[in-house]
Amino acid sequence: MQPVLKPQDLLQPRPGGLYCPPGDFYIDPTRPVDAAVVTHGHADHARSGHGTVAATPQTLDIMASRYGEDFTGRRQALTYGESIVRNGVEVTLVPAGHVLGSAQAVVRYRGLTMVVSGDYKRRRDPTCAAFEPVPCDVFITEATFGLPVFRHPPDAGEIASLLASVRQFPERTHLVGAYALGKAQRVICLLREAGWDRTLYCHGALEGLNALYQRHGVDLGPLAPATDAKDKLPGEIVIAPPSAIADRWSRRFADPVAAFCSGWMRVRARARQRGVELPLILSDHADWDELTGTLAELKPAEVWITHGREEALLRWCELQGQPARALALVGYDDEED
Repeated sequence: MQPVLKPQDLLQPRPGGLYCPPGDFYIDPTRPVDAAVVTHGHADHARSGHGTVAATPQTLDIMASRYGEDFTGRRQALTYGESIVRNGVEVTLVPAGHVLGSAQAVVRYRGLTMVVSGDYKRRRDPTCAAFEPVPCDVFITEATFGLPVFRHPPDAGEIASLLASVRQFPERTHLVGAYALGKAQRVICLLREAGWDRTLYCHGALEGLNALYQRHGVDLGPLAPATDAKDKLPGEIVIAPPSAIADRWSRRFADPVAAFCSGWMRVRARARQRGVELPLILSDHADWDELTGTLAELKPAEVWITHGREEALLRWCELQGQPARALALVGYDDEED
């Protein structure tokens, strides 16, 4: 008779990331390893130099776009719901709702099911598949916005605020800071849904990923390079990486209104530090209600918290009678939001 398998025997934190001893692979490793399962394309989760990378086709394309075609020795593309088996350990990828191609890694072995969420959110996103809850024994969750103060408002209201500002200041350019992978494309799609059918102007750093999203069927509408514009674009919207807002690059536009899309814009001090005139609370991570709601929905035997604001979520679990532990993994950056 085989001994009872404990969760820590199936997945355990190591200096290089979350490791599966029986399967001999890592999930989102922070350093080059022989075999990796990658949940999504953000640079703190998807690094180059691994021997084999198993990920969704979209994530593999994103990694190739960012790191070059030789970012790994071997690619193993897994569509949502497709499984691979390594040394008896089954791994299935299901949608995480974070960015294009983002996935949760469902790990099954000897009757034990553990789900590694990666980064996720629960609200609708027109650019990626919605989060899919999977019954499990252990749910490994992020906690980027794991404080009760972080309750993100409806997306439509934030986009309405942006468009109201454009109407109020038609002589000014609205320069919207949004991270190049995921946030920028989501903002573009939300603007389209809100009725903005005019050309949107984009910083050059977004062009490659915008094209990749469109190749994967995400319609972004008419776009144009911001640097090719013949005037200072008064009354127009320019999408750029957040760093460009305070850069000399922004001075070419007409008295720009500096906007920034992030869950961190709930903290007004962060907006002031960045010189943001129009903070827009748009996050690609679960807020407090989404985090706690997901745990209440799944009711796993254990919750593991990988990175973010761990203490408050641990306390919530304690009050709910939900066994939980913090893994204190390092190497994951909350600034992608």
